[in-house]
Amino acid sequence: MGKQGSPRGRRVENQDLDISFGVKEHEFRSLDMQIGGDPPIGRRLSRGEFNWDKVFLAKGLKNDSAKFTPCKGAYAGKRQIQFGDIYQEDYFMDMLKDEVNIIKELPPNLKLLDVEAAGSLITDADLSKEATPDEYIKKILPLLLRNRVVHFLGYGNRLGFDPLPYELQRLRCKCNFHALKFAPKIQQTGSLLVRQIRRYDFARSTLDKQLLGNLIPHAPLGSNHHAAEGPSKYLALHLRFEIDMVAYSMCEFGGGETERRELQAYREVHFPLVLERLKESKPLSPEELRKMGKCPLTPEEAALVLAGLGFKHGAYIYLAGSDIYGGQSRMQALTTLYPNLVTKEDLLTPSELAPFRNFSSQLAALDFIACATSDVFSITDSGSQLSSLVSGFRTYYGGGHSPTLRPSKKRLAAILSRKKTIGWHSFKEKIRKMIDEGQRVHVRSFGRSIYRHPRCKECMCRH
Repeated sequence: MGKQGSPRGRRVENQDLDISFGVKEHEFRSLDMQIGGDPPIGRRLSRGEFNWDKVFLAKGLKNDSAKFTPCKGAYAGKRQIQFGDIYQEDYFMDMLKDEVNIIKELPPNLKLLDVEAAGSLITDADLSKEATPDEYIKKILPLLLRNRVVHFLGYGNRLGFDPLPYELQRLRCKCNFHALKFAPKIQQTGSLLVRQIRRYDFARSTLDKQLLGNLIPHAPLGSNHHAAEGPSKYLALHLRFEIDMVAYSMCEFGGGETERRELQAYREVHFPLVLERLKESKPLSPEELRKMGKCPLTPEEAALVLAGLGFKHGAYIYLAGSDIYGGQSRMQALTTLYPNLVTKEDLLTPSELAPFRNFSSQLAALDFIACATSDVFSITDSGSQLSSLVSGFRTYYGGGHSPTLRPSKKRLAAILSRKKTIGWHSFKEKIRKMIDEGQRVHVRSFGRSIYRHPRCKECMCRH
């Protein structure tokens, strides 16, 4: 194991690491990339259960597509992941005790009830996605009144965000940003991970304390712990380019017939309903999908965005996510431009990661911590669950000093369509303008997620 507070492995030394870390999330300053001439851009890269009536049963997490939403169920191996495997149950219950009566076990008489036979088993098919409160009252309340319990099974649809009473939006905000604290095991390893990235042992922000509590201490008063040798500043990049995302997008990524066959085979196994729906309509071509901004950013495109923003060769980057589709060959352009790119597997020993193996929700929690506490967070897909929740958390607790870079896939596709003729300086200007517009502060608009956009009277106002 490497020295405490210092990441394992050698970094490329680069004393000129002024890579926008002073920027606030509502203003992104242009940064000069020291590149000679103005070559065409093409030369830059070769290559649970719920008991309502104010009773909430804390049971678990649904699945890995809902990593940080409370009380749904997820499976890891043969054991179902429980809520307490991810979050602190007692803290959650105590924080919400004035609004919701939360219990850990059903009363004996309700435990014996066959909820499926009684008609109280609710799945995705029983309610609209983003359903209104009226729909819950009409369809769910009669079941609850009759059977005194409802069981949401494999439940991915959420209550819609608008229109919703003020008090319920406030409760949503309190639950997401205040009641959810990671379990001590996750906090402990998350603290170690953050300290390894930074080569620094102390908390630097409110985000640190909110996520890690007392497991990351404040620097002692009067000590000089902000010396030139630390803490290291870093960018966290959530590169959502796993095979599930790539296959689901229906896009093509330059792999020819081999890639098409491989992704089609994956779809047939994992997304049969998507393929059935496509038979009923005229599918869009991969080129049309890319123009519409429907294709996830590749590692090469992510590298171009960062380079266009002025992030230099020595920038320290934490990569969140699991296996990138295409492996090391697909990552070559990104790692060549940015050799100081690390993952949790690089920074933690096998024994430190061992308790989380086969529990992808817990591994995602470690990525959440590393991304949320970063100096700059960059996403590649705005629809990603983890990226959305991290950006919302940084907005809520970052005090305007925790920028999130949000490339527009549609605008980037238009820029890259000119890669044979556009010059590097022109490319930089367009990329910075795109990111700058994504940095502007906006109050949450109607229907938008309060978890991703907490700037609203129900959530971020002070009373």
